Amino acid sequence: MKYIYLDHSATTPINKEVLKAMRPYLGENFGNPSSLHYFGQKARKGVEDAREKIANFLNCKNDEVFFTSGATESNNLAIFGLIKKIRKQNKDRKLHIITSVIEHPAVLEVFDQLKKEGIEVSYLPVTKNGLVLEDDLKKAIKSETLLVSIMYVNNEVGTIQPIAEIGKLLEEINKKRTPEEKIYFHTDAVQAANYCDCKVSYLGVDMLSFSGHKIYGPKGVGALYVKKGTPISAIVYGGHQEQSLRSGTENVAGIVGMAKAIEMIGKKDNLKIRKLRDEVAKKLLAKIPDAIYNGDREKRIPSNANFCFKNVEGESILLMLDMEGIAISTGSACSSGSLKPSHVLLAMGVPQEVSHGSVRITLGKENTKEEIQKLIKALPPIIKKLREMSPIK
Repeated sequence: MKYIYLDHSATTPINKEVLKAMRPYLGENFGNPSSLHYFGQKARKGVEDAREKIANFLNCKNDEVFFTSGATESNNLAIFGLIKKIRKQNKDRKLHIITSVIEHPAVLEVFDQLKKEGIEVSYLPVTKNGLVLEDDLKKAIKSETLLVSIMYVNNEVGTIQPIAEIGKLLEEINKKRTPEEKIYFHTDAVQAANYCDCKVSYLGVDMLSFSGHKIYGPKGVGALYVKKGTPISAIVYGGHQEQSLRSGTENVAGIVGMAKAIEMIGKKDNLKIRKLRDEVAKKLLAKIPDAIYNGDREKRIPSNANFCFKNVEGESILLMLDMEGIAISTGSACSSGSLKPSHVLLAMGVPQEVSHGSVRITLGKENTKEEIQKLIKALPPIIKKLREMSPIK
């Protein structure tokens, strides 16, 4: 059986050119990049060349790019690191931070922890299409507000948030504040890097997180952009790597691979992906009764199609499609072990009983029209069969 992979928001297959770029650093260029000898400096050059490529992609300075183990660590470093530094400067300062209700757990759980530590947290609602509204953010901002963290693209429904607009709003607010009162802006851009403009000057962000394995690069490596002058402290100790902000020997091969993947991001792939995604949405909505297409129709990345099918369970759909050789997801990969309904769909107003029937289909640049046709043919009878078995009619 030929298997079809339609879960690219969970992870992407590593590109052959990326693997080729990594190989020397898994072999002859094996040195520790902190070593001063020949072997170490060969590795150091690989790291610094990669940093320059990523800085070019983000339109920032090389020394504003810090390498991590992935976006989860980048998010933790950005948020905890900022809070830690500010608390060190003034331990009595009252702090208020803002995020949205549909963030990835790598942000939400950080905010939840800070709330337990006595920091005031506001969670912005979203529209039925999954969009954060600037007016809601304006209302939430207080004199004590230190940080706003809003994801660029939602990992479940693919909705693109108005990050550049929020950046401009915060810039105007900060003009009326002293430097000590500045509101810092962070975005989790994991799902955006393949499809959206990530130039930090355009977005107006102070910190931006992303990872390698969502862009046809390796797992276990990520990056954090930190604008020069942003107060931030290390949260991992044990060395002086990454300007003493992130201790630990750099994952040289992973860093080189992530930079190569960044270099290979191309708009032409997006047009093909969008066309296939639109075919999926059009045909499945036509063929399956009581199907709901989640997320904004226009403000979404081209790869994402998220549906709810009434009176069925998403896990059952996933397992039956897997038996047909088709891999999809019921939501984010990080929460797929949970039977709880999607916090994203609930925030968008989808009833709990309906949200249990959600699936996420995310396409990649290697998918073909023939594969999409197989999905369109396989899914309607599976839904029909599951509904016939369901006690809920």
